[in-house]
Amino acid sequence: MTSDSSGGRDGAVGIREVAAEAGVSPGTVSNVLNRPDRVAAATRERVLQAIETLGFVRNGSASRLRAGRGRLVGLMVHDLANPFFAGLASGVEDLMSERGHGVILCSSATSSEREARNLRMLAEQGVRGVLVTPVDDRPERLAVLRERGIAAVMLDHAATRPHQCAVSVDDVTGGRLAVDHLLERGAADIAYVSGPVSLRQCADRLTGARAAVEAAGRGTVSHLVVDDLTAASGEKAGERLLAGDLPDAVFCANDLLAMGVLRVLLRQGVRVPRQVLLMGYDDIEYASAPAVPLSSVRQPTYRLGRIAAELLLDECDDPEGHAHQQIRFQPELVARESTRP
Repeated sequence: MTSDSSGGRDGAVGIREVAAEAGVSPGTVSNVLNRPDRVAAATRERVLQAIETLGFVRNGSASRLRAGRGRLVGLMVHDLANPFFAGLASGVEDLMSERGHGVILCSSATSSEREARNLRMLAEQGVRGVLVTPVDDRPERLAVLRERGIAAVMLDHAATRPHQCAVSVDDVTGGRLAVDHLLERGAADIAYVSGPVSLRQCADRLTGARAAVEAAGRGTVSHLVVDDLTAASGEKAGERLLAGDLPDAVFCANDLLAMGVLRVLLRQGVRVPRQVLLMGYDDIEYASAPAVPLSSVRQPTYRLGRIAAELLLDECDDPEGHAHQQIRFQPELVARESTRP
């Protein structure tokens, strides 16, 4: 553990500084890093908070970063099982492979704590840079990486400060496209099924949906929140919709939610689109595959990943000359049978 135990070498934060910040012994910090099950939950949380506050990275890994020997980058997304993020990862991995880099892939599972833990892990692995789809707006986490010489690009999330690269899609416009389409198809009572509103994507799509109704001067948008953006949560949403008065249309924050809703509606004999119009988001590969092919809002998933990877390597290779860019793509409406009454 000698590589972790010294403090402040070359200006880096060490275990002793973390221990002082958390009010514990250096041995406790070491246990949190290596044997967390031996530390009480409250103490462990205090140490992890100190690690994040101070930007601690294990010294051995920091030395590797300063030497510039790494050919690895990190990619952290919300959910590895979601085909949307698989498309992002494909764009990243293809570009990195062409440039002779490997990719460490991990998931935050939309947990802020897990996101912080994974960012520390990636730094300890000596990555040159990190691509991350943030759980929430915590730009200081990426700023700490930069202070350690690790480049960082926000993926599928707009930048919250000018000195930060980001590649995203205009989800407010996407939400508006979806609801404009439903209104044109005669819908008046529209339910928006969303994952946690702390996720920027979910919140922006709701903003766009409400803007469409306001601009049209007719219709309403109700908001139904579920735990996550999975098909299982979509089924739960479908059951909740069936328990009340069915809306004219359902707009889901992604295609997986829409597939779950569709499954429940069809199982209960609800005719889609004759009784209920249904709209998804992302236009994943499987959106056209259900019994009733889904209308959706398409994002250029592969291009998002590839361009973000290009920005990351440009910052890695020329940190002084690199010009930060915030690139935002426009989404596209794809109409299929689920909104054709």
